[in-house]
Amino acid sequence: MASTTSTSTAGSIGNTISDAANYVSETVQSTLSGASKEGNKEVAKGNTGASLTDRASAGFSAVGDKVDESSHSAKGSAYKESAKN
Repeated sequence: MASTTSTSTAGSIGNTISDAANYVSETVQSTLSGASKEGNKEVAKGNTGASLTDRASAGFSAVGDKVDESSHSAKGSAYKESAKN
């Protein structure tokens, strides 16, 4: 019985560590996506002297970056909650 308890505890600790690492990873990815989004927004606004084609492309990229940012943020929150339990 003691070995079952220690195995369960070790597994739980391993899961918590894994969830914490995933939380950090997702938080970093969310931050990077947010930075990319802001850069693309500036290009799309025309604040960089980019061509019209580059501005349009940057606008689409900014939308994609926002989706990525939101996705990583949601995943990070889920891992954070999982690590608490």
